[in-house]
Amino acid sequence: MSLSSLEDALEHLAGVRPQTAARTCPLSQAAGARLAAPVIAKVSRPPAAVSAMDGYGVRLADLGKPGAILKVIGEVPAGRPFAGRVGPGEAVRIFTGGEIPDGADHVVIQEEVTREGDRVTCHEGYGEAQYVRPAGMDFAEGDMVIAAGTRIGAFELAMAAAANHDRLEVHCAPRVAILANGDELKPPGSALAPGEIVNSNPPGLAALVRAWGGEPMDLGVAGDTVSSIREHLARASDADILLPVGGASVGEHDHMRTALAEKGFEILFQGVRVKPGKPTWAGRDARRVVLGLPGNPASALVCAHLFLKPLLMGAHAHRRWPAGLAAPLPANGPRRAFLRAHAQLDPEQGLLVRADENQDSSRLSPFIAGNCLIDRAEDAPAAKAGDRVQILWLEGAAPQSGPG
Repeated sequence: MSLSSLEDALEHLAGVRPQTAARTCPLSQAAGARLAAPVIAKVSRPPAAVSAMDGYGVRLADLGKPGAILKVIGEVPAGRPFAGRVGPGEAVRIFTGGEIPDGADHVVIQEEVTREGDRVTCHEGYGEAQYVRPAGMDFAEGDMVIAAGTRIGAFELAMAAAANHDRLEVHCAPRVAILANGDELKPPGSALAPGEIVNSNPPGLAALVRAWGGEPMDLGVAGDTVSSIREHLARASDADILLPVGGASVGEHDHMRTALAEKGFEILFQGVRVKPGKPTWAGRDARRVVLGLPGNPASALVCAHLFLKPLLMGAHAHRRWPAGLAAPLPANGPRRAFLRAHAQLDPEQGLLVRADENQDSSRLSPFIAGNCLIDRAEDAPAAKAGDRVQILWLEGAAPQSGPG
């Protein structure tokens, strides 16, 4: 089977994204979930015209010239509307968030008046109304304030609460079953015999699954036999996505695809023209998706960003940013390369990025110092310092400012 391009592989995955059931949950439990229905405002915000400042609610018609003297007839704290009406030559003391009284259409801020008893003298003249927030300035009752499919974070929770929702309809988090494969793999903290290595992939992959809105399931480590893989896969009957790690290369001990084919999985693609990550593959059965990642740690984490993230979050997961090279890069080979790198903001040159010098697919250390991937096209020519490239941010990363 020929290698797929990244675009073709992502198109296959876009067609099989799991659609989980919807449920209703309180706001306190909705963070990280994806909306199953739009959020429609139950109220307007603000519900009535309110003051944007502490001051006095007045009629603009009374303030054509500086020096107007007005009689204070009442007070409007936030949450207690004024029962009367502001007439000619009158004012009402008002505080930020207080409802603008009938008859008033302007707020004179307290710094621009002098008060003596029940009289205020306005120091300025005004040609237009100020410091009044109209009803529905933020949103009106019936407006759609958050679209279906949106991932819920802090700002969405604040908006939903402001729209007077205490519960939201959300999709259940897709369950992602992580299955490591290899006789040599042992849990972290183990005493290692010769030939054994620590199974480092599942903890990092589980954290990424959570960050991208999924619910990880750790199936443990399957040995290098079809029977062992079968036994571990039996624990994933309620998973939406199977995420086998390792066991996908061309070798006599790589049995993962064989075991899944026996369970009725159809191959969508088998191998991708990317580096690292050539062995990445995917398949599906009637209900579940399988995304096979390479076993090398760097390959697994890079390919999780390239393939698992859009499978969980959709196409918008792959936004790229332009950056300038801080150091030259050699010509690229026939596979699209994703180089682990570190980007930072330079006060004069903008966003600059530098690739780690050793891109071996087993090395985890570049992720600790790095924060992004440089996207290098197939057969891209050598690039010099200052040339523009495209980068993808690693999960949780953000550009840092350089010295100066």
